[in-house]
Amino acid sequence: MRFSGSDLRLLQVFEAVARHGAFSAAEAELNISASTISNHMTALEERLGVKLCQRGRTGFRLTEKGQLVLDSARRLFKAIGDFDAEIGALRGTLTGELRIGLVDSMVTDPNSRISEAIAAFGKREGSVSLTLMQDRPQELQQKVYDGVYHCGIGSFPHLISGLEAIPLYDEQHYLYAASSHPLVEDSNPITTEQLRKHRFIRRGYWRAADERRLLLGPVEATVHQIEPQLMLIRSGHYLGFLPEHLAQRWVEAGELIAILPEEITYTCTFSLILRKGYRRTETLRTFIRDFTGAHDLAA
Repeated sequence: MRFSGSDLRLLQVFEAVARHGAFSAAEAELNISASTISNHMTALEERLGVKLCQRGRTGFRLTEKGQLVLDSARRLFKAIGDFDAEIGALRGTLTGELRIGLVDSMVTDPNSRISEAIAAFGKREGSVSLTLMQDRPQELQQKVYDGVYHCGIGSFPHLISGLEAIPLYDEQHYLYAASSHPLVEDSNPITTEQLRKHRFIRRGYWRAADERRLLLGPVEATVHQIEPQLMLIRSGHYLGFLPEHLAQRWVEAGELIAILPEEITYTCTFSLILRKGYRRTETLRTFIRDFTGAHDLAA
């Protein structure tokens, strides 16, 4: 097939549908109806001569060939964006797109300098389309590796192969309970033995060693992000770990209590992650310099 501009649009629709996992979920982003999306998908399948997905009452699922087309399309989009950025660099301006993935609950962290980095980057000459997206740590890493994100920011204790990390700062976590939790309302001193009688929240991305070390009671809830964990803890029915900076507001209000903070705590390192060996555009290189500079690090 001879590639055309209309084919690029069809691939963009396909990528959005695959990312959202459904036609209806992609409507708002694409600003077209589900029926139009379906027509575009059919047209793309006819152009390529392959079945891209299974769709119907059982839901949406990519075929094996559909996954290969999706991976190729994402590489194509990245190459187009990189080309745009490099041409802009030749003219002495920053152009193209910059996609950054973040973990949740960073906005209250005083050590995070994302806003300062973006402020410095925004003063530079050019016109860069900036996208910030929030993801679970594992998905964020994979999307950086796949080129969906140019870089990622978060805590990644188990970095996947093919990525490199630039350490930024440490974040302290403590075990918290709501003031209405039975453990807090009990007038007796809290001991680690007492914790074994109360429900804990686990993080879905923890490994077995993390769980053995941090989960001191029965696990009866699972989360993959920090804010849902805060909601469960505030219910008064669960114990769980939170970053100190996030919990501070509710601690000061008397709604949350740190449990045995001298004994039960852990530290995680936040990093900027990038794909190894991938050619970086001038736009990305400039953002890395501004970002590391905001954190007082050498780029």
